Amino acid sequence: MQTITKPTITVEAEIHAPVEKVWNNWTNTQAVTKWNSASPDWHTPTAEHDLTPGGKFKYHMEAKDQSMGFDYEGVFDVVTPNKYLESTIADGRKVKTSFIAKGKETHISTVFEAEDTHSIEMQEDGWQAILNNFKSYVESLNDRIELHFEIEINAPVRDVYTTMIDPEQYGVWTGAFCPTSRFEGSWEKGSKILFIGDDDKGEKGGMVASIADNIPGKFISILYEGLLKGDEEITSGEEIDAWKGAYENYTFEEKNGGTLLSIDTVGIKELADFFSQAWPVALNKLKEICEHK
Repeated sequence: MQTITKPTITVEAEIHAPVEKVWNNWTNTQAVTKWNSASPDWHTPTAEHDLTPGGKFKYHMEAKDQSMGFDYEGVFDVVTPNKYLESTIADGRKVKTSFIAKGKETHISTVFEAEDTHSIEMQEDGWQAILNNFKSYVESLNDRIELHFEIEINAPVRDVYTTMIDPEQYGVWTGAFCPTSRFEGSWEKGSKILFIGDDDKGEKGGMVASIADNIPGKFISILYEGLLKGDEEITSGEEIDAWKGAYENYTFEEKNGGTLLSIDTVGIKELADFFSQAWPVALNKLKEICEHK
């Protein structure tokens, strides 16, 4: 029996951003809604997925005037963070995307099997336009500061993961950022969560965020969406623009029977010195808690 080989198309881009930032914005569903379009008159109002091998994805793409739309959906086959993503679209075609780190830049390449309805040239132009839009979106975030921290904790990965997000322990280890630090909400993927602290006058403030991803014992991604002032959640306006694209990623890896916890965070440059001092203190406190339970 002869196997019919579908023609493949390759689109590529050089992005002026480190691979961690590129991967995060490629796989974060809320970021997807900001760049996944081939032209200004189209957008992706909703995106959802389970970023694990065998996990499903569904991105609804439509014209902004709602005259037409469709669901781009399928299943992830291979997920290798910061390196490679392979999926099968609902019609059976394969899509393979590679992320090649080049210092502070990233080469991204997508190879996909062509469909039979539209010309090869039209398909290539459309996919390249989406990739170019992605490049523009990610590079627009370059006024952010990127920081990386890591610590080895002599405790099992599962214990570190559960302790870090435990309501009673969270405020203890994050006290380095604010003595009254706490959270309200859920750590489940897709949930809204508020990170709260009181100023020296006792007035409540903090950040409005969502859990972009949460793979228990492996990975948590927090996407910041606005500011909390008292009970008011501010998610739009010039004051919020500075926080657009800010995130924190937590990666948990087993190492020598313990845990290597890595933090990759992107935020506003004005807070770089504060975070550079506070994060090591916070992580050492978390280490102390985990190792003395």
